[in-house]
Amino acid sequence: MKNDNNGPRKRLLALDTSTAILGVAVTEDGRVLHEINASGERNHSVHLLPIIEQAMQASGTDASMLKGIAVGVGPGSYTGTRIAVSTAKTLAWAWKVQVTGVSSLHAIAWGGYAAALEKRAEEPAAEPGQAGVYGPDWIIPLIDARRGQAYTGLFAADGEAAPQRLEPDAIRLMADWVTHLAGRLKQAEAEGSKPRILWFVGETAQHASHASIEPLIGQAEIQPLPYELEGRWAGFLGETGLLAGGDEVHGLIPNYTQLSEAEANLRRSSEGSRGQV
Repeated sequence: MKNDNNGPRKRLLALDTSTAILGVAVTEDGRVLHEINASGERNHSVHLLPIIEQAMQASGTDASMLKGIAVGVGPGSYTGTRIAVSTAKTLAWAWKVQVTGVSSLHAIAWGGYAAALEKRAEEPAAEPGQAGVYGPDWIIPLIDARRGQAYTGLFAADGEAAPQRLEPDAIRLMADWVTHLAGRLKQAEAEGSKPRILWFVGETAQHASHASIEPLIGQAEIQPLPYELEGRWAGFLGETGLLAGGDEVHGLIPNYTQLSEAEANLRRSSEGSRGQV
């Protein structure tokens, strides 16, 4: 594909509205050209298109320069995820570019871990440990799903490359999830790949307190790190996805992982009506 200046299309538009943060970025070959991360979940539908336009203008980008669009498909806010996916599909169709869906939790895991590495670099150097004893760090991204639940997954990372997935994205009861992680830690220790640090990143206030993660205490170093989604990480994940061919525009769907509240109420109402017949 060529742009108006007869150069290859290299830039990527990334957007994610699966949390209270509206993240938009324009990236190119692993670099951020411009990024806007705005808060206000209830206004995502109002502000998304103007913020996309602002990011495109600020980076000197027009549609003819884009090789594609990366969009966070969730899991997370049902309404927010639907807004981002619908917008990305519409723009991809109108601009005739590729689109690729990326895991919002994967993006949070990568962004949170990058913030963790930056934080560690600013701290005094720790005493060197035994080389070769530990495997890569584990990253557990968290988005609150209420009722003691979180949208979460498990990733491993060692360095600045994208974290590798160990467990699928899902909505999980945190008490059960922490117990499962404790079991995985024991298995990893037996296999000689136990992580030195477990990073809980994202919405950690409710789900990464000492009481919530008590079964993990003593098995590894536990580091909760509050982190808000940034659009760039969806872009970096999307660059890889587009190299693999992207997704079919009309087939791209959000990863809701559960029924919306409206759908759940409708199903209960329908089941109740059938029971009365």
